[in-house]
Amino acid sequence: MNTPETADTAFSALIRAASQDGHREANTSGFITGLLGGRLGVDAYTRYTEQLWFVYEALESAAARLAGDPVAGPFLRPELFRLTALERDLAHLRGPEWRAHVTALPATRTYANRVRACAEKWPGGYVAHHYTRYMGDLAGGQIIRDMAERTWGFTRKGDGVRFYVFDAIPNPAAFKRTYRTLLDGIRVDDLEKQRVIAECRRAYTLNTAVFRALGEEFPLSA
Repeated sequence: MNTPETADTAFSALIRAASQDGHREANTSGFITGLLGGRLGVDAYTRYTEQLWFVYEALESAAARLAGDPVAGPFLRPELFRLTALERDLAHLRGPEWRAHVTALPATRTYANRVRACAEKWPGGYVAHHYTRYMGDLAGGQIIRDMAERTWGFTRKGDGVRFYVFDAIPNPAAFKRTYRTLLDGIRVDDLEKQRVIAECRRAYTLNTAVFRALGEEFPLSA
């Protein structure tokens, strides 16, 4: 049954509005503000990149299986995929044997496991995690890339910051419009849309928990 809110408002607008608080909390975490403010070193940036790898591995390892799914399939755009770029960054940051050294924080394991569970059993929930990750990194991630290039001398859009470089998306604004159109046309009913919105909020909570754990590992000096 349609409610006035879901009947009259585009789903892309609903999901964006519902996630604003979580987005704000994540972006103002002590770890992120410390990183962007130059108060944390490249080791903290590297550790963060490691955690991203575990989350994106959970997201993208399910892509082939979900490609034909009527709900999740339309969102699986190859130009968004980040795993290869993350692996190049980690090889640059940790060396060619990086796989032997990276570890997931407990909060990261919880996050990645939730993504994997949605990918296996709930395509709508997978879309919620897809939206929060890819759209966030396509936008705000550029601030982190610029900081890393200026602070640690990484080659512009080169190894170390490739995760934030979406070469296959020449017009991010146009791509975001296309993505919003996909959200508006998602093939679920209104009750399921509310569940997806709730999972979007959960995704931000999981992401913030990772930032909190990173903040504990890399405390800011007084």
